[in-house]
Amino acid sequence: MFVWIIIGIFVAITIITNTVKIVPEYERGVVFRLGRLMGPRGPGLFFLIPGVEKMVKVSLRTVTFDVTPQEVMTKDNVPIKVNAVVWFRVMDPSRSIVEVENYRLSTMQIAQTTLRGVLGQMELDEILSERDKINHKLQQIIDEQTDPWGIKVSIVEIKEVELPDTMKRAMARQAEVERERRAKVINAEGEYQASEKLVAAAKRLSEVPIAIQLRYLQTASEIATEKNSTLVFPIPLELFSFLKQMPERKTEQT
Repeated sequence: MFVWIIIGIFVAITIITNTVKIVPEYERGVVFRLGRLMGPRGPGLFFLIPGVEKMVKVSLRTVTFDVTPQEVMTKDNVPIKVNAVVWFRVMDPSRSIVEVENYRLSTMQIAQTTLRGVLGQMELDEILSERDKINHKLQQIIDEQTDPWGIKVSIVEIKEVELPDTMKRAMARQAEVERERRAKVINAEGEYQASEKLVAAAKRLSEVPIAIQLRYLQTASEIATEKNSTLVFPIPLELFSFLKQMPERKTEQT
């Protein structure tokens, strides 16, 4: 008698376990009745018919996975290795179970092939400078291909672009040459601007001759601050013209 009681309790527990189901808020239970899709249930508590109905749980939370590094040959024949990150979530639990065998693996495979296909049609400079544009394009393509499975791909981000060592050295040399070119251009522009200022100053001093003497005295005072300095004061040319005119005046008076 005791044995039958134990067996009855075990059978009751088994029936309750297979009948009563509890699904949390972030999951849904896709129910099949004799192999026929009955649709998702949950969240909360619900009952299944033992032996007739079967449930498959599907998470509705956002899933993140890393796309394994892909070797890509760019449009300008540069071999690179690229990896990315994909964010997606299940929007339709029924289709994610019925339309595809393993939606996680399938989404990952599509992300890999799309990454190689898109980057293979672009040149290296575009890949390095237009990350946002590429990410948006990848997201649109992958999302469009996974939409029949009830999957929504929200974000695709390229993490790293690995270049060959020879290409890294060439780019470093190119950047160094570009910096030298900019430095030379800036230096030439500075000399040109300085020459313009000197020409303007020379024109201004030529208009007022006494200003040249004042400038000379200012420079002499700066030099005189050093010891053992010998100063040479130039004689204004106007003085010679004055002395030259003196004999002519005396001749006129006589």
